Amino acid sequence: MGRSPLWTSIRDHLSEEIARGHYAPGDRLPTEAQLSDRFGVNRHTVRRALADLAEAGTVHARRGAGVYVRHRPTAYPLGRRVRFHQNLLAAGRVPEKRILMLETRGANAEEAEALGLDATALVHVYEGLSLADGAPIALFRSVFPAARFPRMLEALRTSQSVTAGFAAHGLADYTRASTEITAKPATPTLAAQLHLPAGAPILRTVAVNVDAGGHPVELGRTWFAGDRVALTLGAEGL
Repeated sequence: MGRSPLWTSIRDHLSEEIARGHYAPGDRLPTEAQLSDRFGVNRHTVRRALADLAEAGTVHARRGAGVYVRHRPTAYPLGRRVRFHQNLLAAGRVPEKRILMLETRGANAEEAEALGLDATALVHVYEGLSLADGAPIALFRSVFPAARFPRMLEALRTSQSVTAGFAAHGLADYTRASTEITAKPATPTLAAQLHLPAGAPILRTVAVNVDAGGHPVELGRTWFAGDRVALTLGAEGL
């Protein structure tokens, strides 16, 4: 039997190191030059090993930035009740949110229609970044009727929790009335915020949450990093 190509040995060695946690999800691997020196081979051999790891979904290359270990996809259920912290804790991940923007402005036509508002109504807007184990997994924008939830921005600055913001206004529960899911390529701006290469797959959801009486209380848009989240639909439906 002939000897296996050198690149397969390098691939298997790197794959084992990744599996053992030597390189964690999101970590950058050594450069081709560094790996060439380490294994005593030329760059073409290293490049072939990295290409096979990428084909297997173990790593991905960012143009001009290097090769990175792929993040383990986070299971994220979509059902009548979608709660960020609970979803991530249930998946064994550490949830975190970072506020990017809080503002009050006039509703645009889409927001007014989705929330059942007059064209001149004001809305509160909450934009932020959702992270799992310190890695960004989604960018989100939530829009709320300002007249019904006048202290929402103050509550969000304190807690970063939409559920807590609703509770501060006497709304103890809310459910998902509809969710639309679309696959799109990441724009350069979105890719930078999520630490993705431009054009990487994005899963965009557009959802409306309602109170017990069926009145809209939130219009939400979320852009999920396609390789870091597995959206699942519960048996209860949407």
